Amino acid sequence: MYPTKASRRRFLRQSAVAATGVLLTPGLIACGQPKSPPATSTAPAAPPPDNARKIGVALLGLGGYSKGQLAPALQLTQHCELRGIVTGSPDKIPEWQDKYGIKDENVYSYDTMEEIADNDAIDVIYIVTPTATHRDFAVRAAGSGKHVWCEKPMAMTPEQCQEIIDACNENGVQLAIGYRVMHEPNTRKLIQLTKDKAYGALTAAHAYAGYGGSPPAADYWRGQRDMGGGALYDMGVYTVNGLRYGTQLSPAAVVKATQQRQERPNGVDLTTTYTLRYPEGMLAEGKTSVVETYNELHIEAEDGWYEMEPMQPYQGVKGKTSDGKVLGPPVPNQQSLQMDDDALAILNGTQTIAPGSMGKADIAVIRAIIESAETGEEVEIVTSK
Repeated sequence: MYPTKASRRRFLRQSAVAATGVLLTPGLIACGQPKSPPATSTAPAAPPPDNARKIGVALLGLGGYSKGQLAPALQLTQHCELRGIVTGSPDKIPEWQDKYGIKDENVYSYDTMEEIADNDAIDVIYIVTPTATHRDFAVRAAGSGKHVWCEKPMAMTPEQCQEIIDACNENGVQLAIGYRVMHEPNTRKLIQLTKDKAYGALTAAHAYAGYGGSPPAADYWRGQRDMGGGALYDMGVYTVNGLRYGTQLSPAAVVKATQQRQERPNGVDLTTTYTLRYPEGMLAEGKTSVVETYNELHIEAEDGWYEMEPMQPYQGVKGKTSDGKVLGPPVPNQQSLQMDDDALAILNGTQTIAPGSMGKADIAVIRAIIESAETGEEVEIVTSK
């Protein structure tokens, strides 16, 4: 059983539905469905109920992504807003309160975050901490009766992902994974090309995501393998997820993989390459790095090709097709679209675009890539519990 203050909190939450317009039907918001890795949606989120209020978001973890991307994006959203913070760094609190007007009663530490259960102003806890901490924070957030938005990668292993899914299901809250580009209009156009088989059956694909720079330092979490640092967890998740939504297929096995790792204790991979095989035999190539720069998703089909280049930077993505169509122009703020879509899923009691089952499936691929690189063998991808 996961930590819960269920009886009192659920009664209060259910009693608030009529007043708030927030529909919390457990059958609609179970966070792990569907059990198989889901196909992605390209349909825009439905409008909220007429009497809907804005969803209150608390950011857990006030590092660079929260400060530089999420908090500013929450000033642009229509269906949710920044109301709270959860942090392990008390020195950051004054700046956040001054800049965003966060009330004292909406400020929590990692030690006191369970008290958020009794705060009706907060509907969602958004986990924005190093990957190795996601499982514990997400389970605690779900136990407080709040919806959970979790940054990618979802967790370190499929088993940890399932623990998050189980905790959300047990507490009747939604779970959304922060795959922001899946909410981005140009990417959704690419997804629709695959769904429509606009260029015929797929024949091959590749996804590359990397940024050139110095290897991450040993005293920084991105330079620590056990914290989820390194190219594959950091940037490789974009390639794994990109191949999933780009092909609308789930890979069956990692045929081969290589990793260039730092030669020190707990050192991370600097560059990883891999080949995926799909059930019907198609192959796809992936490459990711923290010392080399590339950024593209390319889909080959019988009658042409289409691609996103770049496929994932914050500044915007764009694409093109073999017959000259342009997938653009870039949309400048993907995070605001992501959070509004996820807020609408809460307000309408509908499935999120990137549910927990998708996050878990991608981590299963990442673990299989690591195993293939270490053993030199083909590794079957297993996503079952």
